Amino acid sequence: MSNYRRSKTPGGTYFFTVVTYNRHEILCKPQSRMALRNAIEEVRVLLPFHIDAWVLLPDHLHCIWTLPEDDADFSKRWGMIKSKYTKNVGWAMPTNQKRSISRIKHRDSDMWQRRFWEHQILDQEDFNRHCDYIHYNPVKHGLVNDPMKWNYSTIHRFIEKGLYSRDWSVSRIRDIISMDVE
Repeated sequence: MSNYRRSKTPGGTYFFTVVTYNRHEILCKPQSRMALRNAIEEVRVLLPFHIDAWVLLPDHLHCIWTLPEDDADFSKRWGMIKSKYTKNVGWAMPTNQKRSISRIKHRDSDMWQRRFWEHQILDQEDFNRHCDYIHYNPVKHGLVNDPMKWNYSTIHRFIEKGLYSRDWSVSRIRDIISMDVE
């Protein structure tokens, strides 16, 4: 059995990539978005965390969270979010996937990849680079030609708060393109 090492810093800030099983494009559907939002809010009531940045794409999402000072258990939060999402919307988002023996053994649905990718944010520069990556991701995947045209992103909040200028992507394009974290 694999032994995955994960960073466990209480109060840490983390970048995540979470992907649907076989990259099935279900996440941007209205019912799916609402189920994901509800699952996140339910988990945040029980196990608080702050969402610093976010982008939702059809088959995956990227986000940055900051955990409470005395807590480092992001894995439990993701497990609960995935489970609640699947219970709330799984019946309405058929993927027509045949579940493998391994997925059945581990009680994995056909909604999510079993694991997720995480990176602990090291400093402000690292935080800024990952926020840029998150907000540029819809362009990277060819969904829009301007990050501000993607509705499922915190880029709009960043612009509203003055963290990004309206021409942000034009000035940052070279740095963003060279970054690959998936």
